[in-house]
Amino acid sequence: MAKQKITRVAQLKSATDFTEHLSAIETDLPFKEQLSKPGKSILGKSFELKSGQTIGNRFCILPMEGWDGTTDGLPTEHTKRRWHNFAISGAKLLWGCEAVAVCPEGRANPNQLMINDQNLQAFKDLYSDLVSDHKKKFGSTADLSIGLQLTHSGRFAIPDSDRVRKPKTLYRHSILDKKFNLPEDHTLMTDTEIDQLVDDFVKAARLAKEAGFQFVDVKHCHGYLGHEFLSAKIRGGKYGGSLKNRMRFLSAIVEGIRSTSNIPVAVRLSAFDFIPFKKDTSNIGIPEDLDHSYNEAFGGDAKGTGIDLAEVFELLSYFEELGIELVCITAGSPYYVPHIQRPAIFPPSDGYLPPEDPIVGVARQIRITAEIKKKFPNLAIVGSAYSYLQEWLPHVAEAVVDNTMADFVGLGRMVLSYPNMPDDILKGKQLIRGSICRTFSDCTTAPRIGMISGCFPLDAYYKKMPEATALKAYKKDARL
Repeated sequence: MAKQKITRVAQLKSATDFTEHLSAIETDLPFKEQLSKPGKSILGKSFELKSGQTIGNRFCILPMEGWDGTTDGLPTEHTKRRWHNFAISGAKLLWGCEAVAVCPEGRANPNQLMINDQNLQAFKDLYSDLVSDHKKKFGSTADLSIGLQLTHSGRFAIPDSDRVRKPKTLYRHSILDKKFNLPEDHTLMTDTEIDQLVDDFVKAARLAKEAGFQFVDVKHCHGYLGHEFLSAKIRGGKYGGSLKNRMRFLSAIVEGIRSTSNIPVAVRLSAFDFIPFKKDTSNIGIPEDLDHSYNEAFGGDAKGTGIDLAEVFELLSYFEELGIELVCITAGSPYYVPHIQRPAIFPPSDGYLPPEDPIVGVARQIRITAEIKKKFPNLAIVGSAYSYLQEWLPHVAEAVVDNTMADFVGLGRMVLSYPNMPDDILKGKQLIRGSICRTFSDCTTAPRIGMISGCFPLDAYYKKMPEATALKAYKKDARL
C-alpha cells in the first residue's frame, strides 16, 4: 500500500473547509456549523439517571492509564495532578478517571493504581479531592457523578517491575497468541481462577463505594480480560461458548455487587473489533493475513474488517436485564487496531501509520454509537473517539447530542493537553489552539518505553521533565 497524504485537521481553517474535506473523503459526520450561544447548547443540559441522580452536562472524562502510581498501586503527585485537572475540567461525568486494577496480577503496568484494603484511604482521598476541587471552581457537586473503572488486563498484563508481559488468557487466539509471543502450550485461566477474580471485582466495588464513588465500571474493552470474555466462543465450561456463558463473568460480578455493596455498575464496551493489523513495507497498517473466518472479533462479521452488531444488541439487552444503565461505547484495542480505537495521524513509535483518514475512524465510532442509542433509548450512552476532531470537536459534539446519537461526549487524551476544554466550550470561549491535542501519541509512546504518561508536547508540566528530552531522542532513533 502506498503512503497516502492525509490532510491535517489543523489545516481546515473554516467550517466550509471541514465539510468539504468530509465530502472529499466520502465520510458523513453530524456537524453544527453555528454553535449555540452559551447557556443554550444541549451540551450544557443536565441528564437524569433512573436512579434519580442528575448529571449536570453532557461532557464525560474517560478513564486512562497514567503509568505513574507507585509499585504498591498508590497515587503519586503526578496522579493527583491529573485527577485535579479532571475535577476542574467542567465535565459533570467522570468515568473512573483511571483504570484501576482489582488484583496484582491484573495490572497493565507495574505502576498502575490498585484498589485493596491497604490502599483504601488513598482512594478516599482521591475522591475527596475531586469533590472539593470541583466545588471550589463550580460552587456545587450536586450534579457531579464520579465512577471508578475496575479492570484486569488479561493478555496485556505487565504487573511487575521487570516489565515482562505475564498474560492471563481465556482461549487460544488464532492471531494474538503469536503476535504477542505466547507459547503454543501456554496455560489458560481456569474456571476456579475466574471465580476468584469475580470475588476480587465484587470486593473492589465494595471498597470503591466505601471510598465515595457513585458507580463502578466493569471494563469490557480494548482487548483486556473483560473484552476477551466476549469473544471466547471456543472456550469450554461455564465461561465460554454461548453469549450467555461469555457474559457470565459480568453477570456474576453484578450479582455479587448487588448482594453486597449494591453500587451501580456501568460498562465501557468495545462494541466492535477488527482483525489485528500489522505494518506493510511503507509502515502503513494492513490486516494480518487471514486464511479462515475470523470469529474472534466481538461485534465483527467474521471477515476481519466488517461489523455485525447482532451479538452486541443481544449483550445490551442483557445489560438492561441486569440493571446496567451507563454504557460507554468504544472499539477495538490500542494494542492491535489503534486506528479504529483512537484515530490519530501520528501513531505511537511502535505503531503503524493510519490506513485511512483518521476522521473515517471517528465517524465509524459515532455511527455505531448512534445505532446503539437508537436501539436502546433507555440506556445512558457515552461516545468516544472525539479527540482527533480538534478545533471542530464542539461542532460535531453538539450535533451528536442534539440528534440523540449519544447522551454524553467522552474525552480522553484531549483533556491531558487541554483540561479546561469542556468548560471553555460550555462558556462559548474561543478554543486555545496551543492546547489542542494533535494526536502526537507521546502519551502512549512514553509508557511503552517505561516512562510516565503525559502530554509532553503541549503540557509545560511534562515539557520540562528530563523524560521529555529522552522521549524526543527515542522517537528520533525510531524514525531512523
